[in-house]
Amino acid sequence: MAKGKYKQFVDRIAADIHSGKLSPGTRLSTHREFAAKEGIALATVTKIYSKLESMGLISGEVGRGTFVREVNLPSGHGIDQPPTSAGMIDLNFNYPALPGQSDKLRTALRHLASSGDLDALLRYQPHAGRKNDREQVAKYLENRNLETRADQIFIVSGAQHGLAVSVFALLKPGDVVAVDALTYPGFKYLAETHGLELLSIPGFPNGPDLNALEKLCKQRSIKAVYSMPTVHNPLGWVLSTEQRQRLVEISRTHGLMIIEDAAYAYLDKAPPPPLAAMAPERTIYVSGFSKNIATGLRIGFVVTPPEWASKIDRAIRVTTWNTPALITTIACGWIEDGTVSKLESEKRKDASMRQSIARKIFRGIDYLGHPASYFLWIPLGEEARSDQVVMELSRENISVSNAEPFATTGHVPHAIRLALGSVEPDLLRSALTNVRSVVDAYSI
Repeated sequence: MAKGKYKQFVDRIAADIHSGKLSPGTRLSTHREFAAKEGIALATVTKIYSKLESMGLISGEVGRGTFVREVNLPSGHGIDQPPTSAGMIDLNFNYPALPGQSDKLRTALRHLASSGDLDALLRYQPHAGRKNDREQVAKYLENRNLETRADQIFIVSGAQHGLAVSVFALLKPGDVVAVDALTYPGFKYLAETHGLELLSIPGFPNGPDLNALEKLCKQRSIKAVYSMPTVHNPLGWVLSTEQRQRLVEISRTHGLMIIEDAAYAYLDKAPPPPLAAMAPERTIYVSGFSKNIATGLRIGFVVTPPEWASKIDRAIRVTTWNTPALITTIACGWIEDGTVSKLESEKRKDASMRQSIARKIFRGIDYLGHPASYFLWIPLGEEARSDQVVMELSRENISVSNAEPFATTGHVPHAIRLALGSVEPDLLRSALTNVRSVVDAYSI
C-alpha cells in the first residue's frame, strides 16, 4: 500500500475519534474484519492500529479486543500531581496535613532564628549531609528496625531524588531492572529518563510472584530489583518475613541489587524488618520525610552498603551539590525531640480513619489496600473501562488516577487508585459516595 493511503486510514479514524463519531469505549473491528472490509493487507491493519495506539487513541486488550480511548480527559489525569481545575476534589494526589503542623513549623523557625550558627547554614554543606544530621537519621532508622552507621547515610532532597541518585550512581542505560507489574510511577519515569529496561513481575494481592521473578532471572541478565515491601504503592501490601527472605535469596543467587523504597513504610506500625536489614550488602534503602511530615519538606535519605558510598556521594554532587541545610536542620530537630514520631502516629490514625470511610462505602467491591494507608486500589468489572470512569468523575469535579501511570505491562488493567489524604473527611465521604455510584453504573 502506498504510504499516503496508509496515512489516510490513520487520519480518518483519528478524526472520527476526536469528533466523537467513534465514542470512547467503542470496540473496533478485528484486524481481519478491517482488512476484509477495506480490501487491504492484514499487516497494514496491524500497522494502522499500532500507529493509533501510539497516538493514545485506542488500546488493544488481550481477550477483549481493540477499543477507542477517552481522549478528552483533563490535563494531569492519572498522573501523581494535583489537579489543575479550580474546585476539583482531589482523590489523585496525596498531601495529608494534620491540624497544628504549621504551628510546629513556626515554632521551629523561631527556634532556629534564635539559636545556632545561621551563617554556617548559608554555606555549602558536605555532599552527604552534616555528620550530626546523619547521626539523627541513623537514630530514626533504629526505630524502623534498620541499624546502620551514619557514614552509610546520605541526605538528599526528597525520596525521589534519593531514587534518582541511586539509579544514576549504580545503574547504566540499558541495564535491566525487575519491577512489580503495578509500581510507583516516579520510578517508571526515572527508568525511562535513564534508559533502563523494566521487566514486570506478575503479582498476587499480597505481593509479587517470586517464582516468576526467579524465572525472569534465569532468562535475562537482570541488574536490580525495585521493591516497595512495606505499604506498596498502589496496592498497599506488606510482604511477610518469609516473602522478604525469599526475595533476598533470589537476589543473592542471581547477584541482584535491591532498591528498597520505604516512602510509605511508616504507615505500618509493626512491619517485618526492612530488606536492607536482611541483605545490607546489596540493598539501597530510600525514604524521606515528605509523606510522614509534609510534602513541602523535601528531605530524604539513602542508606547504602559501604562499597557504593563514593558513587552515591558523586551522584549527589552532580545533581544538587549539597543538602538543603535549613530544612534538614528542622527535620533532624524534629527527629530528636520526638515530633516526627508523634506525627507518624497521628497520621497512621488519620489514614486508618479515612480507610474506614472508604471501605464502608466500597463494601461488596473487591479492593486492595493497607488498613492504615492513604490510598485504595479499585479493580473495575469486566465491562467497565477506566478511562470512561475517570472522565465521568472529572465531569463531577472529582480527580482520580487510572492504572496507566502504575502499569509496567503492555496490558493495562482497568482500575482506579483513590488517594484519601487530601480532602476533609466529610468531603471525602461525599466524594467517595459519588465514585461508588459511577463505578457501579459503569460496571453494569
